[in-house]
Amino acid sequence: MSFPVTLIDLAGSIALLLWGTHMVQTGIQRTFGPKLRAILGTALKNRFRAFFAGIGVTAVLQSSTATGLMVSGFAAGGLVDLVPALAVMLGANVGTTLIVQVLSFDVAAASPALILIGFLLFRRDSSTQSHDLGRVFIGLGLMLLALHQLLALMTPYEDAPSLRMLLGAVSTTPVLDVLLAAAFTWAAHSSVAVVLLIMSLAANGVVPPEAAFALVLGANLGTAINPVIEGVSSEDPAAKRLPIGNLLNRTLGVLLALAALGPLGELMVRIEPDNARAVADFHTLFNLALAVVFFPLLTPYAKLLQRLLPRRVDPSDPSRPLYLDAAARETPIVALGGAAREAMRLADVLEAMLHGARDALQKGDRKVIAETKRMDDVLDHLNTAIKGYLTSLDPDALSPADHRRLGEILHFAMNMEQAGDVVEGNLLPHAAKRLKRGLEFSKEGEAELLSMMDRLATNLRTAASLFMTDDRRAARMLVEEKVTFRDLEAAATQSHFERLRTGRRDTAETSAMHLDLLRDMKRVNGHIVSAAAYPVLERSGELLASRVTDGDGS
Repeated sequence: MSFPVTLIDLAGSIALLLWGTHMVQTGIQRTFGPKLRAILGTALKNRFRAFFAGIGVTAVLQSSTATGLMVSGFAAGGLVDLVPALAVMLGANVGTTLIVQVLSFDVAAASPALILIGFLLFRRDSSTQSHDLGRVFIGLGLMLLALHQLLALMTPYEDAPSLRMLLGAVSTTPVLDVLLAAAFTWAAHSSVAVVLLIMSLAANGVVPPEAAFALVLGANLGTAINPVIEGVSSEDPAAKRLPIGNLLNRTLGVLLALAALGPLGELMVRIEPDNARAVADFHTLFNLALAVVFFPLLTPYAKLLQRLLPRRVDPSDPSRPLYLDAAARETPIVALGGAAREAMRLADVLEAMLHGARDALQKGDRKVIAETKRMDDVLDHLNTAIKGYLTSLDPDALSPADHRRLGEILHFAMNMEQAGDVVEGNLLPHAAKRLKRGLEFSKEGEAELLSMMDRLATNLRTAASLFMTDDRRAARMLVEEKVTFRDLEAAATQSHFERLRTGRRDTAETSAMHLDLLRDMKRVNGHIVSAAAYPVLERSGELLASRVTDGDGS
């Protein structure tokens, strides 16, 4: 077989290794992704738990990049401190070495069995989870098969002069080894696959041990590049702290290891004569040493990153909290007042969404629909900020009245956000559907819908006023408005059916849309009333537990 043909075989085996790694990662993420994300979210309260969670999750996913992207999402959203997030990344770097350690042993004989098990699971139609687990087993089998093929391809050519000359030129320059391996790992999105390939090269004597160790350093550097590139699109420098911090500590570790590569290489060869095992052990020891060195320094390192990458403050960003003063947490009454003012902004955003939905129903403007949809993101961000702020208050510093007010603010904010979800997820899609299909309501039907939208906006303003005044008369009036709204919905539904019976031009499609809109507006109104009126009436004992009468009809 000619050398160019062997290069094609070699490239095919490498591609098979990368594809097997990809199948394992996607299968694991589809099967256990939400659970792994929940584990990470729970562990991020403590740097020690975060470190071990990073090891475990990454060992399962076989990708520190995937773990890094999960944690970066938490950190960018302000849901986790930077110190435990950095601890997760140290653990993730160690976690990638575990699968390499397992595959460094001769386990190629298990490849056919793994592929067979994966095929049988994948062919099952009863469960999506079985399909995804099948992908995992098939991917593992393909990885082992690719490694076996790589070894078989390398053996006849380990003494080929041309290959020796090519790799010999590279092996004499450790810095070049690092850069080449880093570039290859960045392109492959998998340090596991690249380190396994380096093990194959070292096992066949194609590259000397010292060059193999330099290539391992490059693979460790390259795997930290992808999360940084993923975060480039973010406009907030604070969102880049975690990936850049991970890249910086790995770069420092690579530079230190590169400076001591000669003595380290000699020591590793004496400890482990098997070149493939020596590569796997060097990969593990490098990441363990990096974790040991940086773990005690995470707090000052996080402060340095925060100074270098300050959070971007955009005064014009409507989702940015204005009244959640961190310093006010020491004075609960002031903190609760600020949170209440911030909750009032939710009502303002929701009212803008209602006006946008009304215009979308009346005019059918795509731009209005898109702009109104984006307002729901503002509601989500503000609601998350309010919840995070209130739950950070010391419960022992709150009086019973403070606890009650805190609960009312959370209840109001939650209902405003849920009402916005109904507008974004139900009212606006109906407006978009009407525009796309060119549907028209009758004049009477459209007038009814617009009138009810106006009533929603009025009720929202009443609820916002009641939230600040706690007036029982206004609360009773708002609850009565809910009954009135229900009667209006019933009357509008009845008149709509009357028009259908008289042969008006409402089609079956607009009929269904009309009724859906009525029900959705009723849901929005329910959230508005619940947000402000129910806590006031419940406190005064005027809220009934149920509207259902007793069994005797009384």
